[in-house]
Amino acid sequence: MVCNYMKEKLEEYGNKVVTFSKIKKGELYSSSSDCIIIAYPVHAFNAPLPIINFIKSMKKQEEMVPVYLIQSSGEPLSLNNAAFQTLIKILKKKGYEVYGCFSYVMPYNIIFPHSNGMASRMWCVARNRMDEDAKIITDLKKTKVKIKFHERIVSALLKIEHPAMPIIGRFFRASNDCIGCSLCMKNCPEQNISMKDGKPIFKNCCSGCMGCSFNCPKDAIRISILDGWRVNVKYDFNAAEATDDEICNYLKSSYLSYFHKYEEKD
Repeated sequence: MVCNYMKEKLEEYGNKVVTFSKIKKGELYSSSSDCIIIAYPVHAFNAPLPIINFIKSMKKQEEMVPVYLIQSSGEPLSLNNAAFQTLIKILKKKGYEVYGCFSYVMPYNIIFPHSNGMASRMWCVARNRMDEDAKIITDLKKTKVKIKFHERIVSALLKIEHPAMPIIGRFFRASNDCIGCSLCMKNCPEQNISMKDGKPIFKNCCSGCMGCSFNCPKDAIRISILDGWRVNVKYDFNAAEATDDEICNYLKSSYLSYFHKYEEKD
């Protein structure tokens, strides 16, 4: 949703935008591009390992190429800024300069489900922000993101997810509610799922995106030791926005500060 809306806004400003959801080496950059935008969801205050590995595979450039980073996170914490640091470092070595970093709050697909009202309010604020951020990208303006020392430490500690998820994901299972639709296999970005006797089989390449459990039409995927955090829901982003009193108690003050900060620009 974030990528599609940003594409629409950039095109409204007269840009030609080419998007890739599954990228092969050599597809990302052409000499005629004014800039590259790399978008991803935050995983435990880090960029997902497939994104990191892809950026490592990018060809080194002789001339500097502008890059903007876009990420979505489930909570409005500055800790999420630390997810930018590894990518900025790798890109710099490859001859790319990160001109700006943008982070938008979107509802969880793991830990717990937000209410439809929360999801709707998050989406409204994200659109408000992208209306302005698309202009920054169009003008190739540079913005700064501050990453504090303690944020770097927390992010570094939680990088344990990268080696851990292939192990945890190996033990994902389908319950008896599974109807063998193979949606999980078709949508897995890591091709980590195959079907056998009408049931999904999980291999050892899981990156923890939770697309299989989140999108299962029968809520049949059990995500191993993380199953207590399993979320299976279809958010209604057109629902009435949650009022301040209806904001979830978890990090309530942070959500309120985030909403109020960017809603003031309406």
